[in-house]
Parts: sequence; structure tokens; C-alpha cells
Amino acid sequence: MCGIAGIFSFNSEQQIDQLLLEKMNNAQQHRGPNDQGYYNQNGVGLAHRRLSIIDLAGGHQPIFNEDGQVVVVFNGEIYNFQEVAEQLKSKGHIFSTHSDTETIVHAWEEWGVDCVQHLNGMFAFAIWDNHKKELFIARDRFGEKPLHYALVNNHLIFGSELKVLKQHPQCPTEIDPRAIEDYLTLGYVPDPKCIYKNIHKLEAGHYLHIQQQLPAEVKSEQYWDLPWHAPVYPAAEQAEQQLIGKLKQAVDMRLVSEVPLGAFLSGGVDSSAIVAMMSQLQNSAVNTCAIGFDVPEFNETDFAQKVADRYKTNHHVEIIDHEDFELIDKLIQVYDEPYADSSALPTYRVCEMARKHVTVSLSGDGGDEIFAGYRRYKLHLNEELARQKIPLALRRPIFGTLGKIYPKADWAPRFLRAKTTFQSLAMSSAHAYLNSMSKIRADQRAKLYSLNKSCMDTTHVPYLTKLSMAKSLLIH
Repeated sequence: MCGIAGIFSFNSEQQIDQLLLEKMNNAQQHRGPNDQGYYNQNGVGLAHRRLSIIDLAGGHQPIFNEDGQVVVVFNGEIYNFQEVAEQLKSKGHIFSTHSDTETIVHAWEEWGVDCVQHLNGMFAFAIWDNHKKELFIARDRFGEKPLHYALVNNHLIFGSELKVLKQHPQCPTEIDPRAIEDYLTLGYVPDPKCIYKNIHKLEAGHYLHIQQQLPAEVKSEQYWDLPWHAPVYPAAEQAEQQLIGKLKQAVDMRLVSEVPLGAFLSGGVDSSAIVAMMSQLQNSAVNTCAIGFDVPEFNETDFAQKVADRYKTNHHVEIIDHEDFELIDKLIQVYDEPYADSSALPTYRVCEMARKHVTVSLSGDGGDEIFAGYRRYKLHLNEELARQKIPLALRRPIFGTLGKIYPKADWAPRFLRAKTTFQSLAMSSAHAYLNSMSKIRADQRAKLYSLNKSCMDTTHVPYLTKLSMAKSLLIH
């Protein structure tokens, strides 16, 4: 997993407190139990905790360029590092390790901020270039690896987890009411917000490029966004072959490891497909891990066992108590801020179990989002058809009134639970999708707040607009 941390002074004469840097790094020791390393000079302190996966002997961080003037700390994995390294060697760069981390250093030397365009992987890294007096911090395209940062007293502090920043005595800890609104709406606090004011999460596909000079200025820049264009649908057989090819390629590039590797297996389509690909690509049996519950209607281990039998995996199963509530207190420490997803409990347990057998595990998380696998996407498409036929000026009074007077009826059969549908039909497409996704809907949230509703806003609507449209196109 690994973790990074840092303190950056905009005044190069300001020395970094080494004990504080170590305290920040030790707060994420669980992310990297194998090794730790530090860089501290010229008003820049960088720290790293390492979970060794690639180049076990030579991958100690921080890692430097040839003259020791460019240094990086890195969390993640660069899947195409071997190809990029060969390209950089052809341009004269000299490598001293076989790790993917060193590729980042030389990519920065060669391409500057455009280095991220050449990297295929999941990453959060910080580069200090002592020649240019520049700090460069980047996060991968989909935000798989986290990065938090804050500006305090002409210092930038950053780390892989919020608890890292909280070790700093001047770390902001005032609760942000808008983040509370987001949490009650979505069940989490979306980037770039944080539960605390004046602490930010670096957004997916963004970077910070900072000069060591006063006045202190920090502004994130976007380097990538999901391509947006009308889809061209191939024939079914061609689409099937393309999908299988892409999935196989994605799994294959994630199998580069010098430590035991496995997969989570629920028996669902996503994890089963990944295990199937791994079994084709590995010479040895795949290590698979599954979690079950002691309540039969929630226990899906039979499905996982069928997949494990088919592909002859080294399968491991544990059954957990459905009232495993003692884990909640631990998860509070893990997530650092409110997070309302009950799947966090079994996810933690399967990770805990997998660590007994492997160091790295692949999972099928995100498959339902990518392929519109949830029921709400089909319902949203049906609503979109109604919106196209009935103008908003008519929908708002008719369905808005029905949405107010119709009972919530959670006890009723699904086809009678029409309250949310009526509410959504009275809204625009983006607001309707947000309404269907909300943990607590806007009318309910309004009743929770005081007369001063300044914390209520809809900044999360643009974030969901493109996703809403994409799902409709995909299902259609």
C-alpha cells in the first residue's frame, strides 16, 4: 500500500522539524510496515512508509536522480514502468534500481509536469526538484491513491491519510458544514472537500505545481478528464471480444509483483471475471479469498466456491458474525472522516483475511458502476424518457405535488414505492439522479438544519451530471 508525507516551506531558509516529520510518517505505519525513509533539506521534508512489492532490494525511498538533486516519494504502482524506463534510457537517463519509483524521477527530468501523461498506474507522489526549486505532487487519473493537503503558516503539509496531517500542531480541525451536507447526501465527503475546513483532497487527475517562493500559493491543476463523446456501438460479438481483451490486458499489467498475489472472490460477475483472467495468465493456482456471513440469506460463499472449483484456485473462506459491530470503532480510525457504506465492514474483514495469505489482492470493485449494474440506472433511463416527452414546466407542479403527498412506503412492494420517482420526475436530469443517490434527501436534510441553511448547496450536482448522462447512454 505504502504512504507518503511531507512538509514544504515556501521559505527555503526555513528548516523542517525532523521529529514532526517522523511523527507524521509514523501515523501511517500501517500503510508501510517494511521500510521507511526521509529527505530533509532546503525547506523541504519528505517521508515514506513502504510496503515492498517490486524490487524488494533496491526500492527504498526516497529515490533520487543521477546527481541527487531530484527526489521522489511515491505511493502506488506504475504498470507501464518497464516500457517508460526503456524509453528514458534511450534518451540518456541512467537508472540505479529496477523499481517503478525511479521511473517517475527520470520522467520528471525529461517531461516536467507532462510526466503524468506517460504514466499508466495508480499513484500519489511528490517530487522535489532542487535545481528548479519546485515541488510537484500528482494523483492518478481515477484517484485510486489518496492525497490530503493543507496550507498552514506558509507551509504546505500533505500525506496519504488525514491522520498524517493531524499530527501537525497547526493542522486545521474546524468542521466544514458543507462537508456535512455532502456526507448526509452521498454518504461520504467527495473530493476536493474534507470534513475539516481548509484541508483538501487532491482530486483525481490533478496535480500541484508549486514554486518555493513567497507569497505562498497553492492551486491544483487538472491534467486528465474522462473523454466525453457520443459512444459508437460495435456489433455484439466485436464488443464482447474488445471487452475481454481490455479486461485481460488490465489484469495482466497488475500481476507484476515480487510478493504473493491473489484476488477477492465474491462469486459475482466482476470478481469472477478477474479470477478467470488470472487463471489464464498465471502458471500457478490463483489465491482467492471470500467472506461469508452466519445468516444464510446474506451468505454468498457458495457462489464463490463454484468459481474457485472451476478455476482450481487456492481458496480461503471465513464466516463472520453479522453483528460484527466491534469493528465500527476501528473503521472510524481507518477512514478518518464520516463514511456511510456498510460494505466497509466485510471489505475490512476480507482484507484482514487475505493478508494472512498474500500481500497484494485484485478486486472487482467498480464493475457495477462501469457497466450500469445497479437497478437505479435502469430506473433513471425510464425517467429520462418521461422528461423528454413532458416539459419541466408541467412536470414540476404535477409530480412535485405527488412527491410531497405520496407516503414513503418502504414496507410496500417495489412497484408501489413511487415517492422517489415522483420527486425525481419533478426535477432536471442531474438533480433527479442526485435525489435517487441521496442517503438523506433534500427535504429531509432541510428539516435537520437550523433556520440558517447556508451549509446546504448543490456543488455535488455537476459532479454527478456527467455520470448521470453517461449511464443513460450506456444503458440505452
